[in-house]
Amino acid sequence: MIIKLERVKLQTRKTEEAINITAQVDEVVQKSGVKNGLVNVVTMHTSSGLLVTEGIPCLEEDILTHLARLFPEDADYHHRRYLDYDGRLGFNADAHLKSVIGGISCTFPIENGKIVRGSRQTIYFMEYDGPLERTYLVQVLGE
Repeated sequence: MIIKLERVKLQTRKTEEAINITAQVDEVVQKSGVKNGLVNVVTMHTSSGLLVTEGIPCLEEDILTHLARLFPEDADYHHRRYLDYDGRLGFNADAHLKSVIGGISCTFPIENGKIVRGSRQTIYFMEYDGPLERTYLVQVLGE
């Protein structure tokens, strides 16, 4: 069995954005040498996420727009207070909640060295609290 883990760094450019990482995940799978198995992608952050959906700009905007309606930045969150355990002010509850709703990982099967996904499925790294340098993990398991 082959198990490979790659840490991929990403510099986000906006407060909120959907970044297509499908090609990067495909490349990690290809380099791993795994012919049949699984690939799991996970963000290392609690104010970002991973989504799989159709890869078109209008849908990217719809996702961000509707998440902002569900979790407005200026709402009265319990997190918006001094966090004594952390020594700083909590200010980004909306970003954490978007991450909770959208999810932090995705998994796909690998067959004959390629990710098996629908023709319109695109893997997005979702930034909810940027711009920041972010890290996501791509783990490939199989034979």
